[in-house]
Amino acid sequence: MIRIQQIKVPVRHEKKDIEHKIRKLLHLKQTEALEFEIWKQSIDARRGREPSYVYTVDVDLQMKPEQEKKFVQKVHNKNMMLTQREKYTFPTRGTQKLQHRPVIAGSGPAGLFCAYLLASHGFQPLVIERGKMAERRKQDVERFWIDGCLDPSSNVQFGEGGAGTFSDGKLNTLVKDTAGRSRFVLETFVQHGADSHILYQNKPHIGTDRLISVVSSLREEIIRLGGAFCFETCLKEIIVEDGRLCGILAETAGQIRRIPAELLVLAIGHSARDTFEMLYRKGLPMEAKPFAVGFRVEHPQEMIDLHQYHGAGRDSLPAASYKVTASCTDGTGRQRGIYSFCMCPGGYVVNASSEKGMLAVNGMSYQKRDGKNANSAVILSVTPDDFPGGAGHPLNGVLFQRELEKRAYMLGKGRIPQQLYGDYKIGRISQAYGDFASQTKGACTFADLGQLLPAGMQEAFISGMEQFAGHLPGFDRYDAILSGIESRTSSPVRIVRDGQYQSIARGIYPCGEGAGYAGGIMSAAMDGMKVAEAIGKTYR
Repeated sequence: MIRIQQIKVPVRHEKKDIEHKIRKLLHLKQTEALEFEIWKQSIDARRGREPSYVYTVDVDLQMKPEQEKKFVQKVHNKNMMLTQREKYTFPTRGTQKLQHRPVIAGSGPAGLFCAYLLASHGFQPLVIERGKMAERRKQDVERFWIDGCLDPSSNVQFGEGGAGTFSDGKLNTLVKDTAGRSRFVLETFVQHGADSHILYQNKPHIGTDRLISVVSSLREEIIRLGGAFCFETCLKEIIVEDGRLCGILAETAGQIRRIPAELLVLAIGHSARDTFEMLYRKGLPMEAKPFAVGFRVEHPQEMIDLHQYHGAGRDSLPAASYKVTASCTDGTGRQRGIYSFCMCPGGYVVNASSEKGMLAVNGMSYQKRDGKNANSAVILSVTPDDFPGGAGHPLNGVLFQRELEKRAYMLGKGRIPQQLYGDYKIGRISQAYGDFASQTKGACTFADLGQLLPAGMQEAFISGMEQFAGHLPGFDRYDAILSGIESRTSSPVRIVRDGQYQSIARGIYPCGEGAGYAGGIMSAAMDGMKVAEAIGKTYR
């Protein structure tokens, strides 16, 4: 197969325009057979030129490998090369016999893809999930955004699909992948209802509205393959004898039952704080890890589009995104990284709380990304040195998160506390929005966000915002809207595992973002696959 890079076409184009470019590069006549597949699509919006789409395509000329090699040598184009796609394969099955089906705690991307692979290869996994299935969870979340009545087990953080279901469905990852897992995840999403564009877009996303049905379809396939789900069922205890798992205690509707198990995949998500506490009591090695905290920051999407597309206007282009990073010194003299995270073009700021008396925010976009505002988390790095008690206890990061979320809840009296950036700098509670209003899911109110971040970090946040404005003019505009607190950027805990993906208690597999081994939908799904592979290499 021949791969051709850097095929540029106007923003307004059709597939035949791409084909015309390919034929010209390959010196193929219109009558000669040509089959091609788009491998990657990106946007070239560099300053000083009209925005355009740039494609990488894979071309099949129905030639033998040696003929393809000679053909590429003859054409002699630096953007043309031979390629062979890496097809994902599940490892050869092990030989050890299981007495009981594997149990997976959590149905976020790590748990779902672990279950999907295991079910596809005859392991018949049992997935337990403290929250509800996606359709019912959606109803609970929307009700909470309207009346503020929180269900601690069914919310933006907990339920089928995990926390990423109510975000933007972003599918980009920085994980290096030579085994084909990333492509496998994308193809699986497409098979279950996602738009096929995610297979080649540079920054693919599904959108919250579409992701719910995709997750539901994936669950139905796992059940068809022999797996099973128990929703509204919470992992309460692990039972370990002689250093090996022999069962778990799970609670459903107030009733505790024992489930025999030799294998438990802990795909519990980054907000399963009670489960972290239970695992610590049971002696599983874990450690506090760095993460980041800050605010959601909103700007008009039109402002972002005009800058990123250099005044060309959106026309047929998608809502523009951005990524900004800086390093600055806080009020105590410490160096901190500050950066944008989980940027949501045309999105909404959402109340993402999961514990009563506490408040956290996140960002969310629908598939069309057609909201009026852009928002992203602008967050500062924190380390165990910032936590109450430092690194002395593995759960001190959880205490740190809870303190921030309690403050946010009190500031907003249960509503999302907000402040205009200009008022934040001078310590004045805002009285009204400026040239644009906030787009939120959940009630909001103005408050003094200067009371939220730990000592010294406010100066670093302001310094970062002003540095970002040097790259994206208007980023520090007076009426940019801040919402707090963004505290669930990643897990504050890492549950230690070895090279076989197991804890010191054999048969327990810490997995995904909650266990500290992923950050986002794609990396979590891929980590779930790795754990399934580790099980497949040992057991039959």
